[in-house]
Amino acid sequence: MTDLLVYLPGILAAYAILVVGASSPGPSVALLIGIATSQGRAPAMVATLGIATGSMAINLLTMLGVGLLISQAAWAMTALRIIGAAYLLYLAYGAFRKALDPPTLTSMETQAKSMSRHFATGFLLQATNPKAIAFWLSIASIGAVEGANLDVVALFVLGAFTISFVCHGAWALAMSTRHIRAAYAKGRRWIEAALGAFFVFAAWKLASSER
Repeated sequence: MTDLLVYLPGILAAYAILVVGASSPGPSVALLIGIATSQGRAPAMVATLGIATGSMAINLLTMLGVGLLISQAAWAMTALRIIGAAYLLYLAYGAFRKALDPPTLTSMETQAKSMSRHFATGFLLQATNPKAIAFWLSIASIGAVEGANLDVVALFVLGAFTISFVCHGAWALAMSTRHIRAAYAKGRRWIEAALGAFFVFAAWKLASSER
């Protein structure tokens, strides 16, 4: 308990940064909006779990020093940026395709075979985003758990995972409600087109970013 109290100020500061970052609209939120409004709550929550897991993976790698290594290796960051941009373009293609030929809205019940795909989509979107690595490097810079015991580190990682899941899950739940889905059914062409444009813009920002 004493060890935890020593690191508590840094942990709370890191959590505050994470809450703001996870709650702010971005590629992950755009993805959840698309899934929640078109396929329902369960697939969106599975994607949320994938996003939170991807965030946790970056958190762990950052603390192990891999994130710092990638940020200093130009070729590694360039490769990761290209992978992230390509994946965003893939998501944009799917959104534009649905905008041109909207499929019939599916039931809130989803097939089990699609769940792993939703999880992988959320995980890959988060784990291949250089901005997410830079975000966790900024959190690591405050030294929240530097030199802490394993139990404190584990508690910090679990708390960060929970924050990411809750913040992103709030978007997924809000966008999967019946009245939101009804509004989406009326304007889904424009919504999907806007999501596609957002993914293209995000891909361009990643590909053209110097860091």
